[in-house]
Amino acid sequence: MILSASSTATSTQIHLKERPTGWPTEENFSIEKVELPPLQDGEVRVHNSYISVDPYMRGRMIDAPSYIPPFKLGEVMDGGAVGTVVESSSEDLPVGTLVSHFQGWRDIAQGPAAEFRQVQSIPGIPDSAHLGVLGITGLTAYVGLKEIGQLQEGETVFISGAAGAVGSIAGQIAHQLGAARVVGSAGSDKKVAALKDRYGFDDALNYKDAPIREQLPSHVPDGIDVYFDNVGGDHLEAALDNMNRFGRVTMCGAISQYNDEKPAPGPDNLSQVIKQSLRLRGFTVGEHKEMAAEFGSHMATWLQEGKVRFDETVEHGIENAVGAFISMMQGANTGKMLVRIDE
Repeated sequence: MILSASSTATSTQIHLKERPTGWPTEENFSIEKVELPPLQDGEVRVHNSYISVDPYMRGRMIDAPSYIPPFKLGEVMDGGAVGTVVESSSEDLPVGTLVSHFQGWRDIAQGPAAEFRQVQSIPGIPDSAHLGVLGITGLTAYVGLKEIGQLQEGETVFISGAAGAVGSIAGQIAHQLGAARVVGSAGSDKKVAALKDRYGFDDALNYKDAPIREQLPSHVPDGIDVYFDNVGGDHLEAALDNMNRFGRVTMCGAISQYNDEKPAPGPDNLSQVIKQSLRLRGFTVGEHKEMAAEFGSHMATWLQEGKVRFDETVEHGIENAVGAFISMMQGANTGKMLVRIDE
């Protein structure tokens, strides 16, 4: 059924009020009530079920050129979201359609139907998975291992930040792509146990127990062929110490440095890149959209066959989006951090 909706609606939104220096605080943001006009032809109104909070958003709070424009002061924090069409003037997306979009931190989104993408509910899988294991998070892990890391059967993979959204999926994908040994780092004993017992990592370590550089060698006795870097800093140095010849470093993130007020010193062992003929390559998933269909087919099968597991850490209420983001930056989440928009 398509409604010729002409009603107004009020959208509760989180806006960036000022640019953080160092760690973000609640005071850097504001909660705004925005009146939405009646729909124009070809537009839809969506009630969000979940919004995504992600590490890359910290970089967008800085007014500096990057691969994606910075957030604008006084405007909504955009980003991934999934929800249901509640009013429509578009034949392409009738009322009741499940969609994903990039309008981000708000309870109600509205705009041209072309800005929303229909997604399918999968039996036994929550709709929120379209923001995580079935969405950009999972695709990032897949691209980082297969295309950037050029992972081959029988190789050893080390993943930093392995209990997070991307890392926990990357470890499992690595095994599906033929890795012989997958090792991860995390920031608590509970997370280390989850890596080994739930996500199937062959080994894992708590980087808070001792300097990662001291711990890592005993966990990768045969060296590292592919390092999937979500952390940067001391983790990158430790991995470089232990890379095998012709190893590859997939540079996905550097969360240890996102809130630094001054540039962090570079690795002190970059000469390893030359000695071991290593390749370090950064990437953003938007550059590899051509792999989305291939990834989606594989991941749907792996999920249905029970070969990949995923977890979500969920906060409730749009008003708690900022708190969820800060908690995620502090490592409080296991798996994907989400905010559920309650009815």
